[in-house]
Amino acid sequence: MFKIFVDGEAGTTGLQIRERLSKRSDLEILSINPDLRKDVNERQRLINASDVTFLCLPDAAAVESAALCTNPGTRIIDASTAHRVNPDWTYGIPELSPKHREAITKAKRIANPGCHASGFILGVYPLVSSGILPRTANLAAYSITGYSGGGKKLIAEYEEENAMTHKAGESASIMAPAPYALALAHKHLPEMKKYCQLEYTPFFNPVLGPFYKGMAVTVAIFENQLTRKVTPQDLTEILFQHYQGSKFIKVMPYEQTPVLFNGRLDPTVENDTNNARIQVFGNENVMQVTTIIDNLGKGASGAAIQNMNIALGLDETLGL
Repeated sequence: MFKIFVDGEAGTTGLQIRERLSKRSDLEILSINPDLRKDVNERQRLINASDVTFLCLPDAAAVESAALCTNPGTRIIDASTAHRVNPDWTYGIPELSPKHREAITKAKRIANPGCHASGFILGVYPLVSSGILPRTANLAAYSITGYSGGGKKLIAEYEEENAMTHKAGESASIMAPAPYALALAHKHLPEMKKYCQLEYTPFFNPVLGPFYKGMAVTVAIFENQLTRKVTPQDLTEILFQHYQGSKFIKVMPYEQTPVLFNGRLDPTVENDTNNARIQVFGNENVMQVTTIIDNLGKGASGAAIQNMNIALGLDETLGL
């Protein structure tokens, strides 16, 4: 039976991971006394007693915890931003290629991807690796996301009593979609650029919505960016072939006039799953690739558990 420790189990991602793992009979969860949550010696003991430790901590604390691991058999899966572009850590999106999956099976240090980055990379990587989208492309993307990704303080702001009650025509400002990270230096950008092998940092605009979880990441694709003329059906086929056989990636058929949900995208349609739903929209002159995930699922805790399963040689779908 594998021993698992969640360092930072009180946070949003930590709670989700622990809740999912607690339902499994093949794992033993190592628990820390709440009074010792910040005790370095106790955390070090539990980290080194585990087969896998999840770091669900702020970046600086994650770096500190990773350094506490001296057991060569312990695998660390870091859910923070701290190690995502560190060459000594393996990036955790196994669907990108057989090489990425194999690296996870061997890794002792795995960096769990960011939620926005997961949506962006899953949509863009196959286009770059196929050669249809050059590495020199200047890409623009936006992401509409639920507020749970902002952590406890933002969740409390949205869930304060009466915060989102309103009358027709008199919506409170919190009900309006809210673009943020407007210094255009979002913390997920380095991994988006690196793992899509892009030469230029993408333009990226995340938008906060008045819903708990769910995320739709959209990338604009213009015909003059591509190495040859293609149709939306062609892009759909490239994505379909790339992810064929993947258990969690669903490439949707192209629709010239999308039906969807009354003609609208629903960013919550993959909530409570570890799925990513990818769909191409548009025409031969301008297209968009949209990836929908649960930001707390495939965008965080679900991806972390999938990476753990692969690293331990288990069925990747266990607990998901």
